[in-house]
Amino acid sequence: MGAPAAGAATLKRLRHRRGWSLADVARGLIQIAADLHHPRLPAVASVQRSVARWESTSPTLPDERYQFLLAHLYARTPSGQMSVGSGSDLAELLGALHDFGESETRIAALRVELVRTATDTGGMLALLAPALQTGLSTALADPSQATEETATGLASVISDVNAQVGRVPMVRLQLLLAPVLDACRALQAGTMPDPVAARVRAVAVAASTLAARLAFETRDDEAARALYSAATEQAGALGEAWRTASVHMSHALVTLYSSPDLADARGLVDQAVRAARTGGSVRVRARAHALQAEVAARAGLERQAQAALGLAWYDVEDQGADDPSGSSFSAGHLRGFEGVCELYVGDPGRAHGWFAASAAALVAPREQVQRTIVTTDQALARIRMGDPQSAAELLHECVAAAASTGGRVPAIRLRQARKDLRPWRREDFVADLDDHLMDVLGT
Repeated sequence: MGAPAAGAATLKRLRHRRGWSLADVARGLIQIAADLHHPRLPAVASVQRSVARWESTSPTLPDERYQFLLAHLYARTPSGQMSVGSGSDLAELLGALHDFGESETRIAALRVELVRTATDTGGMLALLAPALQTGLSTALADPSQATEETATGLASVISDVNAQVGRVPMVRLQLLLAPVLDACRALQAGTMPDPVAARVRAVAVAASTLAARLAFETRDDEAARALYSAATEQAGALGEAWRTASVHMSHALVTLYSSPDLADARGLVDQAVRAARTGGSVRVRARAHALQAEVAARAGLERQAQAALGLAWYDVEDQGADDPSGSSFSAGHLRGFEGVCELYVGDPGRAHGWFAASAAALVAPREQVQRTIVTTDQALARIRMGDPQSAAELLHECVAAAASTGGRVPAIRLRQARKDLRPWRREDFVADLDDHLMDVLGT
């Protein structure tokens, strides 16, 4: 069966599973177009012919308008609940579009649109598969009924939310993550089977850490500190050192950008390194050493920075495929840290090269926040190389990216770069940048 034929078979299977005729799908699409205030579709008979063509033996790909409407149609369960996560009908539909040959970019955009819709309409458990929603309801009523599938489903929501960072506004992601935090608290207040309790605790660590980061991004530093404290406590109870290290690193990063005292971040980084060295995750250890190098460089400690970088490179090259953290920390990420160290205690020209290499490697949608940070640092390197006009040109790209990702850290980095341009504040290229910052970020 060719790929378009597989896509057609999936569309037919989705329709039959809901007990719908071709005309039922046509009427559903017409109603959704009306509900969303889209241009009116043709009559039922005309739309029905289009639906039949998508499912035929020589199928045609639904055009972008119909893709959008189909996504909204299948993003709701027959009972009307939003369901957009793994195992949902929407996920199956998007797989069918992929079989038809639709681009990954278009498919990702459709999914982001439906995630946004879920937060608008109150579908806060929309990332949980329908069957898992039922199982979670049972477990919340009686934690002793919690299963491995319950914990796995909650973990999948965290992974899904994390994957949307940089594509969906942080406030919306907080709304999607909040039910997972509430569910973990409710389950832990009862008595679960021991293996399930450990899994739920691990989910609580990941959820609290991500929630803390999102709180920081939305400028709620008090909530971020409380969530990091909860995550640290939960990780300590698990006894898995790499999890504790991950919490400390995330906390250190937000502290580095929000606290005027570098010692606050350094203390957390040192704790992360100690925990990572006894943990089982090489990727977490590599990232901890890289962050230790950055903090040392910002303090002007060149020898310590280079020593930590050396350990980070050793760890990156020693990575295996079965890392328990499931995180990604590649040479592309580490080049960004290498650039920061050169920027503060080395040669800005070499820093610029490292930043360029890192930005070129950070191409995944999930990496766009990090790519914006790296590119802003690259502009700082250009300023220190005596090329402020070229730096300002690069910062225009960063302003647009920071606005689209909604990250607080890129905005902080942009403000620092703008301060470094003060000697040229009367130049037209700085005035143009200021106008862009004000128009897009209001700063």
